[in-house]
Order: sequence, then structure tokens, then C-alpha cells
Amino acid sequence: MSSSRRATIGDVARRAGVSKATVSLAYSGKRPVSEATRQRIFEAAEDLEWTASESARALAMSRTATIGLVLARSPEVISTDPFFPRFIAGCESVLAEAGMGLLLSVVATEEDETAIYRRYATGRVDGVILLDVQTGDRRPALMRELGLPAVLLAPSPAAAGLDDAGFDNVGDKSEDEVETTAFPVVLAENAPAIRDLVSLLVEAGHRRIAHVSGPLRYVHATERRNAFEAAMLEHGLDPSLVVDGDFTAASGRSRTLELLDREPRPTAIVYANDVMAIAGLSLARSRGLLIPEQLSLTGFDDSDLAAHLSPGLSSVSTRADEVGATTARTLLATLAGVAVPITRVDGPTVIARGSIGPPSDLD
Repeated sequence: MSSSRRATIGDVARRAGVSKATVSLAYSGKRPVSEATRQRIFEAAEDLEWTASESARALAMSRTATIGLVLARSPEVISTDPFFPRFIAGCESVLAEAGMGLLLSVVATEEDETAIYRRYATGRVDGVILLDVQTGDRRPALMRELGLPAVLLAPSPAAAGLDDAGFDNVGDKSEDEVETTAFPVVLAENAPAIRDLVSLLVEAGHRRIAHVSGPLRYVHATERRNAFEAAMLEHGLDPSLVVDGDFTAASGRSRTLELLDREPRPTAIVYANDVMAIAGLSLARSRGLLIPEQLSLTGFDDSDLAAHLSPGLSSVSTRADEVGATTARTLLATLAGVAVPITRVDGPTVIARGSIGPPSDLD
């Protein structure tokens, strides 16, 4: 192993010929490990100069070694939206290193979601990750009621500062001023990237720009829509060409059709995710429109397919895997007794590709 890289629990497990969970158990004493196996693990750790951290020991002593994640989304969205698999992969990379597992539950209704959390609180998980902040989100109060440790992934300080959810008004304070919050918060702000997309389109000569938003019950969808409208006003343009989608391909197609039937039609459309943008691109082409000569398009989340379309779809990389890893680390630190009230992750990156070009009718 290269001396420039610190040994990990995975390295120790491979050297000893056991799983990472067994390494954790050997140090925690949580369940019996044979003396021969324990000795082999300790020798491997010594050879690799690896030491189990205090947080790793604390995690290994947890009741279940499992973290819960509930997704109240349709299976179609979860399977096609690139954010979720990347976020989960980022979480798993950190949890596996600590000998922990991820328990994923997909639900259709609010009642089902509440039932899952109550089941989690019976000792099935040690803590939970809360995604998809909603206006007046009831889940933080529920976590307090159930006594479940949690970390909240929020799209902005304001979203994390929901007073009725017990977040101690985080949005009105600087990081230095915040001493405690009801739960640790990971801030992943991405709405400002919408402003950058609008600026790129304006620089290309567009004036009639539309937006297909996500469901406005989600704070991040509302913030992206607000960012679009603010950017349009800053450029002295009409911000009213906005329709609401639901992050599915079907809504991307139907909302694009609605926009293209307007007179005059927009020359550019900013979509809230790549799935809707790709469906919109297909619909526009079926109607004989040239991309980007007659219609420019932008997505969000930078799916693997975006770069391989013709032309490539301009999008926004949110680094969902890094966000997932940071969120998992924050929760593990909390479970180990380390106070981490607010963590910010790097902002998104706009990736301009061939789907943006000057409009053919500059009026």
C-alpha cells in the first residue's frame, strides 16, 4: 500500500481476510469474535499502522449499526433521477467504512412514512437521514418525539431554520453564532446555479426563457423556481413563463408541449432536472425543432446520459455522491457524540454543452 495513503478499516479487513463489520466487532466487543480472528485483525491493524478512532468505537457499540433513509417519492422518480443513486452511493461509501449499513424504505404516503419512522424508532436503526425538506416539514418534530438521532440535508439556511420544526432559527444566524440545533444540518445550496443558467441563455441572446419546475411542496423546487424568476427580473425579462412539473419524464414532455404551444413560444427552457429536460428535448425534436438553433434547453443534476446526447445537454453537477458522503459522516459524528451543527458542501457546477445556442429569431 502506498505510504501516502492512510490505511482504512477496509485495508485491515482485506489483510485479515474478514469483513469490515468483523473488524468493528473485534474492537467493540459487541458480539463474540474468535480469539484467533481477533488476533489476526489486531496484527493486520498493527502492520498497517491503523488505529480505530474513538468515533469508530462508539459507532461499533451502537445498537444496530444501521442508518435509516426514507424516500417519499415514486419509484419512477427514484429510478430515473440521478440524484438518488449517487447520493445513496456516497452514503454507503462512508457507512461501509465504519462497518455500518443503510436501511432504505420507499413510501407512497405521509402515513406510510410516519409508520416507517415509528418502526425505525423501535430499535431498527441508530439514526436517520432526512431528505426533501418540505414547507412546514413535520419530520423534525417527529424525530424529537421518537428520540431518533437525525441529520437534515437542506437546500438553504432558510430551509433548515424552520422554527416550528425546532431548528433554533438557524437561517438567521451565522455558523459562528449557532451553538446548538435540534439536529445537525448539511447545507447543499444549488438554487443559485439556476441564475447561472439563465445568465448563459441571456448571453446567448435569449429573451423568452421558460422554466419547468419540480413539485413546489419541496423547498428545493420552490427555491429553484424563485431563483429563475429573480434572475429573469435582474435581466429585465418576463419571469412568468413558468409551469410546474413533477420530476418525471411524462411531466417534462407534457409541460414542454404546453410551452411550445404558446404564442410566441419560448426560445429556451430551463428544467428542474435532467429527466424532464431529456423528455422535453425529445418532444421538441418530434415537432421538427432544431436544438439549439430553434430551442435551447438546460437540465439539472447532470445525469450520465446528459453528456452523450446530441447535442449534449447543458446541466448542473450537484456532486450528489459527495453530498451523500458528507451527510453520512455528519450523522456518524453525531452518533459518536461529536457536535456538528452545520456543515456546508461545495456548491454546484454549471456544465455548458451544445444544447445552448443563440436563438434563430432575435427579437
